[in-house]
Amino acid sequence: MTFFIVVSAIKVFVVFNLILVGVALLTLAERRICAWMQDRLGPNRVGPQGLLQPAADGLKNFLKEETSPALADRGLFTLAPMISFVPALLTFAVIPFASPLPTRWGPVPMVVADLPVGFLYILAISSLGVYGIVLAGWSSNNKYALLGGLRASAQMISYEIAMGMSTVAVLLLAGNVTLSQVIAQQQRGLWFVIPLTLAFLIFMISALAETNRLPFDLPEAEAELIAGYHTEYSAMKFSMFYIAEYSNMVTASALMATLFFGGWDIPFTHADETPSFLMTLLTLLMFGLKTGFFLFTYIWIRWTLPRFRYDQLMALGWKVLLPLALVYLTVLATAIWYLHARLGWAYGTPMALALGGVNIVLLVFLVWWLDRGRIVSGSVAGEAA
Repeated sequence: MTFFIVVSAIKVFVVFNLILVGVALLTLAERRICAWMQDRLGPNRVGPQGLLQPAADGLKNFLKEETSPALADRGLFTLAPMISFVPALLTFAVIPFASPLPTRWGPVPMVVADLPVGFLYILAISSLGVYGIVLAGWSSNNKYALLGGLRASAQMISYEIAMGMSTVAVLLLAGNVTLSQVIAQQQRGLWFVIPLTLAFLIFMISALAETNRLPFDLPEAEAELIAGYHTEYSAMKFSMFYIAEYSNMVTASALMATLFFGGWDIPFTHADETPSFLMTLLTLLMFGLKTGFFLFTYIWIRWTLPRFRYDQLMALGWKVLLPLALVYLTVLATAIWYLHARLGWAYGTPMALALGGVNIVLLVFLVWWLDRGRIVSGSVAGEAA
């Protein structure tokens, strides 16, 4: 018991401090990648290659004056950034980030809390962050902030359902809601991105909307709402919203890597199934590479795509993703039942490839259907109609 408590305390300290440092460096990475895409330099004056720029920005926010609107609800105005900040950090606690570390007292799982309901925990805790955004908009007593908070709540409701439905597909194949077991199932066969390609696309689009990133950043649309729900915030309260946003990006990227790309699994080898200190380091590096790839994709999409109109945002969530997720689950469950119950296949490479073929057929039909201008259409198509 003493060993468990000590190891858990070390993991909590290390993981959450690394997330905070990683979030700070992620802000620098976004600014440098944006500059690279726009053929300019970006922050490069504070420290070597601008590495100390996040520290300078953090110090500036510590020293800035804390403002509070005269007519704001002081208690909720102060509480809102905390409610948004805390769930963003807690969600990472159940994601395995490396293979178990062997010690003289037994193997140590490289996850802060290996909950048997880890995946359900992520869905539950991550949805709490929107309460902070709504409270920030309402307590500011500002019409732009209120509109941003209402948009955030509507957006969360619209895309949370599709995200949950897409992950049910993972549970159908894994047969377990523990994330370590989801990784183990992918080690025995192919990564779930092959048999669940369409579920991955639905999850990724919903994750973009859940984290309020472009092209789904309607809650803080600068051109329409100044800065949305954090219009009246300054100093560290303002920074806490950004820390929450980038922490949610890290969690969503890690979750995509875990659910669909094998988590810390190293492809084309089974050596990572043998516990060792070297394998723990290599699997940690592999997990970091997968998560970093999705973080880069987040940044790439932000500086490439324009913002949706609000009616397009709602139409995509309710008229496309939700019906698509329901139909996809029905087709997938039928295919899994036929392959498993009728043909006697267990999950492995043949079953994964067969389900991958089903996903390709569905993707071709989906692209043809969406390209008809019937559901998500631009302003020109709307005028022509």
